[in-house]
Amino acid sequence: MTAENIGDAAAAAGPTPGGDAAGLTEAEAAQRLARYGENGLIEHRIGALGRLARFFWGPIPWMIEVAAALSAALRHWDDLAIILTMLFINAGVGFWQETKADTAIALLKQRLALKARVRRDGVWKDIAARLVVPGDLVHIKLGNVVPADVKLTEGDYLSVDQSALTGESLPVDKKAGDEAYSGSIARQGEMSGVVTATGMNTYFGKTAQLVEQAQTVSHFQQAVLKIGNFLIFVTIGLVVIIGLVALWRHDPLIETLQFALILTVASIPVALPAVLSVTMAVGAERLARRKAVVSRLVAIEEMAGMDVLCTDKTGTLTRNELTLGEPEPAPGFARDELIVAAALASRRDAPDPIDRAILAGLSSAGALDGFRVTTFEPFDPVAKRAEAAIETDGRTFRVAKGAPQAIVALCAPDSAERAAIEAAVDREAARGFRTLGVARTDEAGSWRFLGLLPLYDPPREDSAETIATARAMGVDVKMATGDHEAIAKEIAGELRLGQNIVVADAVFGPGAGGDVLPRILAADGFARVFPEHKFRIVRALQEAGHIVGMTGDGVNDAPALKQADVGIAVSGATDAARAAADLVLTAPGLSVIAAAIEEARRIFERMNSYAIYRISETTRLLLFMTASILVFNFYPVTAVMVVLLALLNDLPIMMIAYDNAPFAARPVRWDMRRVLTIASTLGAFGVASSFGVFWLARNYFGLPEPVVQSIVFLKLLVAGHMTIYLTRNRGPVWERPWPSLKLIIPCELTQLLGTCAAVYGWFMAPIGWTYALMVWGYALAAFLVGSLVKMGAYRLLDARAARREVRPGPAASPAAP
Repeated sequence: MTAENIGDAAAAAGPTPGGDAAGLTEAEAAQRLARYGENGLIEHRIGALGRLARFFWGPIPWMIEVAAALSAALRHWDDLAIILTMLFINAGVGFWQETKADTAIALLKQRLALKARVRRDGVWKDIAARLVVPGDLVHIKLGNVVPADVKLTEGDYLSVDQSALTGESLPVDKKAGDEAYSGSIARQGEMSGVVTATGMNTYFGKTAQLVEQAQTVSHFQQAVLKIGNFLIFVTIGLVVIIGLVALWRHDPLIETLQFALILTVASIPVALPAVLSVTMAVGAERLARRKAVVSRLVAIEEMAGMDVLCTDKTGTLTRNELTLGEPEPAPGFARDELIVAAALASRRDAPDPIDRAILAGLSSAGALDGFRVTTFEPFDPVAKRAEAAIETDGRTFRVAKGAPQAIVALCAPDSAERAAIEAAVDREAARGFRTLGVARTDEAGSWRFLGLLPLYDPPREDSAETIATARAMGVDVKMATGDHEAIAKEIAGELRLGQNIVVADAVFGPGAGGDVLPRILAADGFARVFPEHKFRIVRALQEAGHIVGMTGDGVNDAPALKQADVGIAVSGATDAARAAADLVLTAPGLSVIAAAIEEARRIFERMNSYAIYRISETTRLLLFMTASILVFNFYPVTAVMVVLLALLNDLPIMMIAYDNAPFAARPVRWDMRRVLTIASTLGAFGVASSFGVFWLARNYFGLPEPVVQSIVFLKLLVAGHMTIYLTRNRGPVWERPWPSLKLIIPCELTQLLGTCAAVYGWFMAPIGWTYALMVWGYALAAFLVGSLVKMGAYRLLDARAARREVRPGPAASPAAP
């Protein structure tokens, strides 16, 4: 809230509670509306065309666009059509995914109150909540959504549910002088108050601002960018070398431009974004069958590398429903007697959360049979208790339940009993339990203290097991809750999460000091957390190099969910939380997260193997073509052959999304040094084996140049498809898990199609079956040698990593293709 807001609100507060406050006049309200704007969330959105244009800007789109321009200049219309089609497909997929996920602010808006009751010109009236201004006097009653941040001034009592905003598991009691936040819901009582902040200045609005500020670039996007940059630099370097040689040789300009086109087309990983997106989309479908719906595809790759999981408590680790703890009956009274008396003092037709927990604790459905409630007095915020008159078997008595101090005052026990009750209340409070006192009148009409009923929000049955499983998978789990640290410690103890629970202000408060990271890393959980705290915890961990997951269900979780690398909205989450999240769980609890992590790591292995394959194949083709022209002044393949290779290689390789893949025991990340090393090694080996075929065809058999080009084309195609079998694991090609038939069949069918094209001369000179079978035999032999080369490269990398000094850092292992 701005200083001007505070000043205006204070000026308009009027008399003290109980006075004759008239609120604002309509003229004053109009002036303030013009000054502060409407009471709504402001969003800064980029238009559809602007968002679409971003997908045509970047290293890989630039490469595709340059190739398209060269194709048009040389009038290679078939090439141009294929290149533009892939460009628009990649842009369309990305645009659709972004549009689908970009709804967090809109759903936050829907939670705001639509109407508000305000006093204008001395008259109470209902107006649209968007027209409320600072200084307005508003009235809030049962069921109302608080329209703005309000300082309560009149009325005895108000209980508001602000769990979706602050994460507190229980309704909060408010009195005159307290603040009620915009977006919270009145559950009991009614009060009036002065608006202190509206729109983006409210607590709710600041949460929305955090959602807008939350920006992350996924490690997947960074990896694709690095791959694109690598191929761009290689292509530019080779084109420059060829251009200089062409000038020195006085080659025709048209031939040089044609080679630049061929080289550019060959270097573009046209299908790279599409293949990786399809791989993640298929993985998303599998996750959906496991009750986890993916709203942002790149989050799948992030989950594979996630090494810290920050989880909300209320509704995530716990059930978000009050439950009766172990009753503590007073001496001389039985457990069932205590619960029955409390149930008789509860409203059975429309129970609130407390009444519902007590009624659920009855030993049987017929426990209240035979009792008739003659009068019922609901909870009185002044007396802080509820009472009922009961009739049974011709006799009558009264029961009461409420705050322990109110029940003790009603019963007036002796000092020893009073001390014992106070000690029991303190003991339960230290465990984070809320306690109720229960009393009943005896035959003489005197009140007798029956005992205490502790209430708490219990953990889900599967939470402890899920936390243990996640930690075994290398994921550190930290709890973040708006509740008191006593409640947090109790739940953390039951879940075996650890007892180092830190109050958020001790980390981020004014006297906390500068370096917050060591305290965040050492903590098992955080208590009394507000949305900005969760946001800052996630960002601090990210800046330290961790891949962070965040679970939550409320509006208060939305900023952290969006900022996290993997935002996870649990079952029953609010619309705003689901919109900000990357993964939405449709089954209760967190058990599905362990299954999602396992599936994500399998998906990552598929993407990693394809990245190695694509780089190695592109490197092989670029270096082989360049060296052929520099050394032999010979074009080994034609432009049409390059386009055919791109189609026959990439389209079936999309089926890698369905391949069997290993599951890493620890978090995995893109290790671009390892990826480029393995890919370059396989690429260099492929160049050598390609020159072997070239030499045999041209020098040993003395075949014409067009036939040599067809033989080289077939070798590049067959060996290229075999490379995918090399890159899918670290060991020999027969190592489990074996390739899926969904990968094998398309690969072999396209190899057969390419073989027929070379044999019968489709778009090239025919070579016949004899030479085709010789090429196949050569490629199979090279394939076995390539497997040995790959394993040797991995051994060298592992040995080098073992010699390297171990440095502390995020608990993530290098990606194991």
